[in-house]
Amino acid sequence: MSKSPITCHVLDASLGRPAAGVQIKLQVCYSPSTASNAAWDPLAEGETDSDGRCLNLLPLGNGKEAQEKHAQLKAGGTYKIIFKTKQYFEQTGRQSFYPWVEIPFVVNNPDEHYHIPLLLSPYSYTTYRGS
Repeated sequence: MSKSPITCHVLDASLGRPAAGVQIKLQVCYSPSTASNAAWDPLAEGETDSDGRCLNLLPLGNGKEAQEKHAQLKAGGTYKIIFKTKQYFEQTGRQSFYPWVEIPFVVNNPDEHYHIPLLLSPYSYTTYRGS
């Protein structure tokens, strides 16, 4: 795979531009019996670039590290991506209602690309599965 199988894009809707410098964490659920007692392990970390994108969350290419990380994506596996929004808004001199945004999702087919856009403002956010 030439790009990370999981990517994201953060847009600051209140400013009408990409949200650069948002810290991102990707986690995998290893006991998803219920949402209230799910346990999570870290899988990857990244940060949005000047275009608000994080395209290298999981290692690129066919190297050993990339293959090991990509192998951790399991069909039917539950994952979540965490956007550290408080730090982003503080960097831009604004307050935020949400200190972070967590988006859980299921990887039905680990051979597919999963793109997770986040439209963000200090007091709201929305997301969807992108392409």
